[in-house]
Amino acid sequence: MQRMIAVAAAGSLVEGRVFAGTGLRAAIGTDPNLRAKVIPWDLVLSGPEVKSLAVLCDLILPADAHSPSASAVGVPEFINEWVSAPYPQQEDDLKLVREGLRWIEREAAATFGKRFNELTEKEGIAICDAICSIARAKPEHAAAALFFAKLRDLAAGGYYTTPEGSKDIGYIGNKPMAEFPGPPPEVLKHLGLE
Repeated sequence: MQRMIAVAAAGSLVEGRVFAGTGLRAAIGTDPNLRAKVIPWDLVLSGPEVKSLAVLCDLILPADAHSPSASAVGVPEFINEWVSAPYPQQEDDLKLVREGLRWIEREAAATFGKRFNELTEKEGIAICDAICSIARAKPEHAAAALFFAKLRDLAAGGYYTTPEGSKDIGYIGNKPMAEFPGPPPEVLKHLGLE
């Protein structure tokens, strides 16, 4: 036991020395209090970037007869908070999202002579169709397709963790049941428990 404790203590000292000179600990600091209703870091996306992000999110997850759109439940704000976080993964995502939003704006201007958030739904879809699949994107659209894939993942993650998104997929969560039916008989038989 003493050896295991000594090894664990030595490991934490080594980790402290490894990160001490990199500035990583200083950049990350301590994890925020997630129960507080404040965002512990500054949001970095500009107003125009968030507007374009809202249009993109609504093209990915539009409103329908029984569910609101992504922007109606705060998905663009969630993505802004995500890419603003001072962690390595989020910093990488920020670069990808910013570059993708710039590409979207250039494409909207070149194709339709407007900002992306001023396009009609049909025009926005036409731009997104060119980058919605990494495998089918033209080589010159490869980076934009990576952006769109990341954005689609972030939008879905943000949307389906809201109460409205959970309801949309039929997630009932930790709700008490009158009775738990247990495993089906064929599963019990397969396991040799029947």
